[in-house]
Amino acid sequence: MNKLLPPLLALALALAAVGCGKKGNTEKSEGSSESSGPVLALDPSAAGSITGTTVLEGTPPPPRPIDMSAEPNCLKAHSAPVYSPEVVTGEKGALANVVVFIKNGLGNYNYDLPKDPVVLNQQGCMYEPHVIALRVGQTLEVRNSDLTAHNVHPMPKENDEWNISQPPGASPLDQTFSRAELAIPLVCNVHPWMKSYVFVFKNPYFAVTTKIGVFELKNLPPGTYTVAAWQEKYGTIEQAVTIGPKESKTISFAFKQIQ
Repeated sequence: MNKLLPPLLALALALAAVGCGKKGNTEKSEGSSESSGPVLALDPSAAGSITGTTVLEGTPPPPRPIDMSAEPNCLKAHSAPVYSPEVVTGEKGALANVVVFIKNGLGNYNYDLPKDPVVLNQQGCMYEPHVIALRVGQTLEVRNSDLTAHNVHPMPKENDEWNISQPPGASPLDQTFSRAELAIPLVCNVHPWMKSYVFVFKNPYFAVTTKIGVFELKNLPPGTYTVAAWQEKYGTIEQAVTIGPKESKTISFAFKQIQ
């Protein structure tokens, strides 16, 4: 019997190792909006859309000025004070820099990948635009239009982190993200006030609002969806929306000013 103990023990340990190997992070990244199963074909003739607005209810917070005095080239690039883009509003409370996207409800579809890159520019020692969104595998093109050096440093949780210096006049940086991920902070370690957010999606159903606060999610297959809207200061709010074949729905997202 004693001679059988080592093999049995080894077998038990091997089975335990297999069991541990199967355990892992099986949850989808939030915002992936895709389910498993057979790949479905989109029917353009039945596609609908969701349009709407994003607004801020209440008085916007007073703009926060940015101090660029430590970098003369940055200071010279502006003829007027520069304010933080954390909260940007337009007429009647229209809210900019809101990312609206399908959080869940999509089937397993294939989507063509855009050939054009999404451009992030460093101009006046600020990232423009402040919030960007692109697809998994789509090129992010980072430019430096300033007369000073920057370093481009996204800090993701799901994707690879990178930190690349970009001197004045340098060629654009071309990078891609391999996984869906929301609100990746992107900073310049040389100029601490410089910050942008990058959203990476597996599907094309997303939009980033401007100062008019308008968005459109078009060419959606019929279905019931959770539509989410993210804003840097006010967080994320959601709505359930059902659209039928060729149907268009209009919704609105109202963020409340934090007292």
